[in-house]
Amino acid sequence: MDAHIRKVYIPMTETGFYILLCLQQEMHGYSVVQKVKALTGGEVLLSPGTMYGSLSKMEKDGLIRFIREEEKRKIYVITELGNEVLEKEKERIARLYRTMREVQV
Repeated sequence: MDAHIRKVYIPMTETGFYILLCLQQEMHGYSVVQKVKALTGGEVLLSPGTMYGSLSKMEKDGLIRFIREEEKRKIYVITELGNEVLEKEKERIARLYRTMREVQV
């Protein structure tokens, strides 16, 4: 993982995290929006501008790749680099959670 990817994606934004988490399965942008809404009980709502801007940037940076188009919808999936970034973020979140549990009074 190069310095640019580390600087831009670690730590990840909540939006970036959910997009990579969802794209472990092939999906189009609107499906990701709906899945994130369901996963978070409606607490995280991705706007179209945020969603499609993030998809474009992540594709350019090699974290996701375009698979095919279905009914004018672009289908994406996470790449090996995207999985590496996602795993680093999962580890970071787990560490934060462990630290929080240890410090609780």
